[in-house]
Order: sequence, then structure tokens, then C-alpha cells
Amino acid sequence: MPTPLIALLTDFGEEGHFVPSLKAVIAGLHPEARVVDISHRVPPYDIRAAAFILFACARVFPAGTIFVAVVDPGVGTARRLLLVRTARHWFIAPDNGLLTLALEAEPAAEMRELSASRFFLSVRSTFEARDKMAPAAAWLSLGVPPAEFGPLVTSWRKLSVAKPRLVGKEVTGEVVHVDRFGNLITNIPEALLWELERAAGPAGCGLKIGRRPPLPAVGAYAAAPRGRPVFLIGSLGLVEIALREGSAARLLRARAGTRVEVRPRRKP
Repeated sequence: MPTPLIALLTDFGEEGHFVPSLKAVIAGLHPEARVVDISHRVPPYDIRAAAFILFACARVFPAGTIFVAVVDPGVGTARRLLLVRTARHWFIAPDNGLLTLALEAEPAAEMRELSASRFFLSVRSTFEARDKMAPAAAWLSLGVPPAEFGPLVTSWRKLSVAKPRLVGKEVTGEVVHVDRFGNLITNIPEALLWELERAAGPAGCGLKIGRRPPLPAVGAYAAAPRGRPVFLIGSLGLVEIALREGSAARLLRARAGTRVEVRPRRKP
């Protein structure tokens, strides 16, 4: 059986000693470990952005992947570190809400506090990703049973994330992420949009954001008229707002948390 992947997601940036230190610790404990980088360019301290990136990419990683996700403003405090097993993957992260979206998509089958000091390089640290999380990932990849790392946990911290709602003939949701192209990714799933489309009939639906007239739907980014924001179903199966070869976020002055509404268009 191949060694499981260890996938790293942090806000450490590409420069400096932070990321190489994680890889060095893993290599020192398990030289054959396969380590891949998801991203180290999460905006500093932005737990919500990290939560979304982890959710978005975890689904396509092979079964058995060990994710080490570190955006941790509370490093060195009494907040816990978590080791989580789902049906397909393992997650190691601080207990600060970072795992919220990933564990909605993959419910936890087993959750433990990462507390067994014999697996750590240092007990007191301001760099717990290096001294606690990276070594735990390496030992886990070597086959150490999860029960060895610490006690079971029955509650954990979750981000407050609004749920999309279908009320009558209107779906309300919000922007949950802005990607590097300026596309606004919402929390409205494709299935909810199609349900509304069926109710709307031939007139179809428009998306309302801010004070602009309802935006039209398109099937692909390149199908949008230049200079006009539109909405579509993105690769994650979520409604996105886009501007062809431009930034919808900048044009619409929108960000994570901005409210959106999808409703039937008025007949001409």
C-alpha cells in the first residue's frame, strides 16, 4: 500500500523558513513520505479563506490523504489541536473553525485532541505547526494508531456560516470566497438554483447583488458580454458571480459575507 500523501495548507507564504521547516521535520521522521503543497498564500490570519480552500480541494485528493492545515492566530495559547478522521481523509488543524466546511462535506468519524507530547519536538512553542502538527502527520503516515495521539473530542469550534435559504420564489445566500480572478463564489448550491429555475419557468432567474439590476445567467465565463457581470455554476457546483476577464469583486465592491439573492425574472 502506498504511503499516504501529506498535504500542507498554510498562511506562511513562500519565503522564509516556515514551510521548509515543516517539510524537514516530516522528512526527518519519514524520509519516504510524499508531501504536496496545497497553498501557502492564504491571506494571513484568514481562517475563513483557509476553510474554503480546504473544502474546495479535499474532495479531489486521494483517500488516505493527511491534511495539515495551519492558519492559527491563537498559536501558543490554550486552544486545542485536532486530529480528525473522516471516511476518506485525515485532518490535523487548530481548533479554531478552520475545519468547518471540510467536515460539513466529510463528517468526522473520529476526532481527537492532539496532545501526546511524546510525538512533539517541543511542548511549549510559538511554531506548533513545526513542533506538533508536522511530526504528528509524519507519525500518522507511518501507521501510528490515532488513539495514541490523544483523547476523543466531542465538541469543536465551528465558524458561523450562513446557510442559503429558499423562501417562496427567492433564494438568499452570501459570498463565501473571492478567488484570485475576482470571481465571487457563493454558498448557493446548484440543486437549489435548479429548483428555483423550475419554478421560474421560461423567464429564468436573475441574481441581485447590491443596488445593481439583476445579473443574467450564462453557461461559461467566456459566454458573458465584456464589461457586464453575470452568474453561473462554477466547478464546485456553487453559484458564482463573474466578470469576463475582469474582477467581479472589484467592480461590484463585494467580498465574503456580501448578501446575494436569486429570484425569477419579470416577464417582458
